[in-house]
Amino acid sequence: MPSYRPGPVSLAVAALVALFLLMPLLAVVPVSFTPSRMLAMPSGELSLRHYRALIEDPRWIDSILLSIRIGIVSSAFSTLLALAFSLGVWMFQPRFVALLVGFVLLPMIVPPVVSAITLYFLLTSLSGFIPWFGYDTWLGVAMAHSIMTVPFATVLILVALSQVDRRIDLAARGLGASPWERATQIIIPNVKFGIVAAALLSFVLSWEEIGVTLFITSVNAITLPRLMWMGLRDNIDPSIAAISVILILVTVAVLVLRRLLARAA
Repeated sequence: MPSYRPGPVSLAVAALVALFLLMPLLAVVPVSFTPSRMLAMPSGELSLRHYRALIEDPRWIDSILLSIRIGIVSSAFSTLLALAFSLGVWMFQPRFVALLVGFVLLPMIVPPVVSAITLYFLLTSLSGFIPWFGYDTWLGVAMAHSIMTVPFATVLILVALSQVDRRIDLAARGLGASPWERATQIIIPNVKFGIVAAALLSFVLSWEEIGVTLFITSVNAITLPRLMWMGLRDNIDPSIAAISVILILVTVAVLVLRRLLARAA
């Protein structure tokens, strides 16, 4: 079957479109080297003062570590919930499966502000009974992020399960395997890549979550996106451009590493 290769004109147009889409990201790079205390393009002189501020200011380090902690806990919790639900639906095929799946996917389709207000009232109520697991606590934020990311993890795991041959599970059940043995020894090994993808996506969604976080935090649980939002809203700190460049470089590094691993495989 003949393969189609784009011509030079198509490649040039694609390159121009990609450059146009990347211009806002590329503009952040020179801004991060400005010696000014405000967001501005450098005028001849370059400075690393805003990169040093990321190291010297404990707020940035604390917010990054807090975001990583919340992301890991939220990712683990949402992946476990999504895996348990998906396995139950796939193995036992209960009645009203579509209704159950739709209920789990509700946070995906409900407007974020509605979810944020609901989680705000839930966490403020919990604060009266469990102070370390309520409003403006990192565990409360992790729980809220889990609620928001469970639908995405569920979709990925259900897609992975749809590729599994049910005859494998039927054979294991016919040989006397218990539901726990079927799930842990037969099904989960066949969907491990879907589980890993769900965990990674949940971590990324938790890492960048800002809408819900603004409603359920105040002064104690300041994640990196919230600190960046505060810097833009209150004093327009150029350190935001520096941390943005670092995040862009990390993203590019991950994509390049994934590409290299795919070629090696």
